[in-house]
Amino acid sequence: MITTLAYQIRGQDPVYALEGSIAIAGALVQWLRDNLGMISKAPEVEDLARTAEDNGGVYIVPAFSGLFAPYWRSDARGVMVGLTRYANKGHIARAVLEACAYQTRDIVEAMNKDSGVDLAHLKVDGGMVYNDLLMQFQADTLAVPVIRPKVAETTCLGAAYAAGLATGFWSGFEELSKNWSVDRTWEPAMKAIEREEGYKGWKKAVERTLNWVE
Repeated sequence: MITTLAYQIRGQDPVYALEGSIAIAGALVQWLRDNLGMISKAPEVEDLARTAEDNGGVYIVPAFSGLFAPYWRSDARGVMVGLTRYANKGHIARAVLEACAYQTRDIVEAMNKDSGVDLAHLKVDGGMVYNDLLMQFQADTLAVPVIRPKVAETTCLGAAYAAGLATGFWSGFEELSKNWSVDRTWEPAMKAIEREEGYKGWKKAVERTLNWVE
């Protein structure tokens, strides 16, 4: 994990955050679209993934230029494993979405260990949070609720809030917190044994990426 500066209010001590860096997440959907041509628009990945009930044993680890946190392995390269004649493009699309969720679980597991504080819920933001299938799987694999706010572009919103605080448009954090509201929450619905078997398969797939570049 990386300790990074989150923000600092004038006249106050800086506030730090524990950061987990992932090299390829949403870009994996772009790869499916642009390199493989399996979809024409990024949102279509959800409909394609829904044509399969599960990943069919297929895992994709997008270590295209190595793995970032928590592995930090520059020698890793991307793999697609578990292929059989049964596997189809629906399974591959599911594996793409699940790779994003599993990489998040890798980060959360490391953060829980480093901080000594277990994650109680996950607040999400960005373009991929509108993929309902991914959000449900994220809740399932983390075994915690996943919460999407009404304003999902948090980075832009944070910059606007910082500017507003600096100019006195807002009085402080208490006023800002009143602007935040929930759009939707996904509750975990997967059985524990199924969740851990899936994650076990992911960890095996990650092992296959290592030591590729000598």
